[in-house]
Amino acid sequence: MNRTDDRLLPVLLICAQAVVWPGAALVRGAVPPASALLVAALVAGVVTAALALRRVRPVATLVVVAAACALGAGPLPAGAMAVLGTAGVALALFTAAIERDAFTAVLCVVALAVWQLLQGISLHGLSDRNGLDLVLTSVLYAAACGAGLLVRRARRARKAAEQLLSRAESERHRLPAAERRRMERELHDVSAHHLTAVVVTAGAALGLRDRRPELVQEALEFAVETGREVTRALGAVRAPAPSREDLPSPEKRLLDLVAGFRRLDQRVECEIDSLPDGAVAEAAYGIVREALTNVARHAPGADTRVRVRYGDTRTDVVVTSAAPPAGAAVHGAGLGGGRGQGFLRSRAREAGGTLTTGPTAGGGWEVRAVLPGRTAAPVERSVPPSYRLAQLTAAVGLVVQPLLPVLVIRAEDTPSGTRVSAGVLFALLVAAQAVALLWLRRAPRASHGILFGLALLWPLAMATGDYTGPVVLPPALSLLATCAALAADAAGTTAGPLLAGNRPRLLLPARTAAGPSAAGPATGPAAGPSAAGNRPRLLLPVLPVLIVAAVAAHAAAATAAVLDRGTTVPVWAVVAGTTAAASLAVGAARWAGALHGRRDRAARGTREERLASWTEEAVRDAWAERRRIAAGLETTVLSRTADMVAEAEAGRLDVTAERAREALAAMRALLDTVREGEAGPELRPQPTLQALDLLAHQLRATGRDVEIRLTDRVPERLPTAVDLAAYRAAETVLAAVGEEPAVLELDSGDGNLTLTVTGVPRAADPGVRERLITRVSALGGTLTTGPQGTVRLGLPLAGAPDNEERER
Repeated sequence: MNRTDDRLLPVLLICAQAVVWPGAALVRGAVPPASALLVAALVAGVVTAALALRRVRPVATLVVVAAACALGAGPLPAGAMAVLGTAGVALALFTAAIERDAFTAVLCVVALAVWQLLQGISLHGLSDRNGLDLVLTSVLYAAACGAGLLVRRARRARKAAEQLLSRAESERHRLPAAERRRMERELHDVSAHHLTAVVVTAGAALGLRDRRPELVQEALEFAVETGREVTRALGAVRAPAPSREDLPSPEKRLLDLVAGFRRLDQRVECEIDSLPDGAVAEAAYGIVREALTNVARHAPGADTRVRVRYGDTRTDVVVTSAAPPAGAAVHGAGLGGGRGQGFLRSRAREAGGTLTTGPTAGGGWEVRAVLPGRTAAPVERSVPPSYRLAQLTAAVGLVVQPLLPVLVIRAEDTPSGTRVSAGVLFALLVAAQAVALLWLRRAPRASHGILFGLALLWPLAMATGDYTGPVVLPPALSLLATCAALAADAAGTTAGPLLAGNRPRLLLPARTAAGPSAAGPATGPAAGPSAAGNRPRLLLPVLPVLIVAAVAAHAAAATAAVLDRGTTVPVWAVVAGTTAAASLAVGAARWAGALHGRRDRAARGTREERLASWTEEAVRDAWAERRRIAAGLETTVLSRTADMVAEAEAGRLDVTAERAREALAAMRALLDTVREGEAGPELRPQPTLQALDLLAHQLRATGRDVEIRLTDRVPERLPTAVDLAAYRAAETVLAAVGEEPAVLELDSGDGNLTLTVTGVPRAADPGVRERLITRVSALGGTLTTGPQGTVRLGLPLAGAPDNEERER
């Protein structure tokens, strides 16, 4: 809202207050004194100015408004501050609950209610109305605070949803480029590191074969082993696993990396702290590996120091090499493609850090990266205990302020006896209603029953406590709690517990031996009646009963209260009036709740549809990039690496070194083609299970916690139809992942491929289930939904068509 909107409500409150007083007095012919009008104008001006700034300084505004209304209530007649003292203070409190945290809002409610009670006691002394005033004041302030907290939560949820959509949209365009950069970087890291080691080792062995002929055989064995490692590693680059395998700790991986370079006669010292697994550890490993490779390539034999320090605020990764020894043969000169420095910086940047490189004073080279530390992750802003203590001190000071002028307190004579005042009884009933509302989500039926029962106790409390105030006020307080509960039901916040137990556990859309003609009847009942059974079937019989019971209970309570007070209106008219009023209030609550629920579900459905569409598009484009780059591996790096292994096995070390150089040259040529362009629209293959890592990456990037596991029993090559259907089914069910962590496990056994998903409660929704049935029914598969968001899909492997053209 802009500043004009912030001034609008205070002006409307001033107008309403002018109508109540002095407007009503002027209509009756009573002209207020000029001094009273002056005081009222001053108070109204202060309140209006303060409320206009309520979003900037909400707590200060609340204090100013409450103090101004309290000061004006003394010299002014009754009703002169009625609107400003109630609606004005409630508006300030509502804004404080929106703009500040829950602790501050609750503290304001408690302090304000107690302060107002003590202010009344200091001015008018003790009376039986103090308890009732406290109840009414607390209900008003609690309602304003609760509404503010709900609005604050809704705004935060809406903002989080908008951020999620923004992240998903950015990731939709980023994932293909990120996959291209990943493959480019992995090709460079794997090939350059391993093949450079072969060239360096072979060159050293050839130079020393006259003096140390045993080095030739060691170099040949190293070339064979390294060539096979390159083949395996490049295969993993083409099809990375969707879940992380059991890798050694980051510290162990770094130590093994340093040990490998020491075996190449590189003098490397290291100081490595223990690192947690994650992006920082991966970046540190890649930076150290690239830096040590450059040392072996350009300064073989140079003293090198690796230091990895993991701290609270930063992680320092420093690789420093001295000048190369005089006369050292540089066998790896010219092997690089000029991309190493760019990859180093991209690794550091993707981990949230920075990287610098440059020469040292002694003629060496230093690579220094600063990465996030333990507390680098964004956390919610915490409030220091000293600030909370200051808040409590200020609240206590304001509360006890009315008790300081003790000479002003005029204690009235209070009746003796054991009679309980109406205020105490009303306080107990309000507390019971509050407890029932808190249990609404866990025990909706019991909560509604308690609220209806409490409604019948309000007339009894009025009679027992000799209540003499407005007769409709206590029943209205009771009706307010019931309307809040019914509105929550209509909005769908408690529909789950109310309708629990109606969801089917097993769906078998299996295709019979009759072929496709039998698939329709088999899937029809599963997608039709069973889907309808998952809808809120108890909505029709249960909710009308709740509405009728609510209207009957509150109409009876209001009728009893009116008749007990005494009235000249006929009984039937009282019954009709209270029933109509209760029906109108309950109907309005149901309508408002249903409208809010429909809007919320529509917005959520639109958001989820957009998320699913963007995820599908991002994975498809990234998969096309992977297939395009992987196609070039077969005829470039992999073929020349295979030639290198063959020459090494044949014992020709000089030819082996030459083949390693050719493989490096082929890698550089492939990297040049990677950046030439993206796959065209005609090269958009359907993703298969090998794209699950891309799907998991996209889901995690949009804030969803997804883990994908593949057992060893899953075949490396699946029938094309099964491969495509399994991926589409996994994509459908994972698109329904919410805030809870989800796990997708793929297994194979008894001729079936099984997909088991846990932690997706929305997977049993009719729309999601119907899409899953469509995915699996064409292959004669099965779909089972279980408790706690568990879904199990089975796809038969035998008899499934294996048409390679379908993949295209």
